[in-house]
Amino acid sequence: MNILVSKIANLPTKHGDFKIQSFKEGEKEHLVIFNEPLKEIPTIRIHSECLTGDAIGSLKCDCQDQLTASLKLIGKEGGMVIYLRQEGRNIGLLNKVNAYSLQDMGFDTVEANHQLVFEADERTYEVVEFILDHFGIKKINLLTNNPKKLEAFKGKDIVKRVPIKIKPNKYNEKYLKTKKEQMGHLL
Repeated sequence: MNILVSKIANLPTKHGDFKIQSFKEGEKEHLVIFNEPLKEIPTIRIHSECLTGDAIGSLKCDCQDQLTASLKLIGKEGGMVIYLRQEGRNIGLLNKVNAYSLQDMGFDTVEANHQLVFEADERTYEVVEFILDHFGIKKINLLTNNPKKLEAFKGKDIVKRVPIKIKPNKYNEKYLKTKKEQMGHLL
């Protein structure tokens, strides 16, 4: 795996004072937001990019709420957010908008991806192993509701799963129900 690593820079935010570092994997540039010093067993959030949620505030998903809750927790208690450039569960922005259009016609999030000839979730997590190794992290508390993330890190000891509790809204209730019932999310 050929990955370029940036220097570390300061990142003061409304959620706390962090450090940032970027990891370039091919065309994708991932970001790590963290506090120093890292605890022996840090709390880690692996967050996949969601432009519509994270930056624009879409109510169709729970992405911005999960990211904000993670940054607040890590800003207070320490840890790391690994922000992966895997838009739309790694189908890209164009396909994600096409999936949104299918959802507007009544398909759920999984059905929409299948209509576009994608798996329900196309994300991969190999770069996370590289990032955790880069920081010398062997054990983690994983901030997630996604069981696929619990299975993805064979080489790391997940000491504890920390749930992310987000209040649903009228626009994302079906989405969250689909994540729970079809994708096994621990909601």
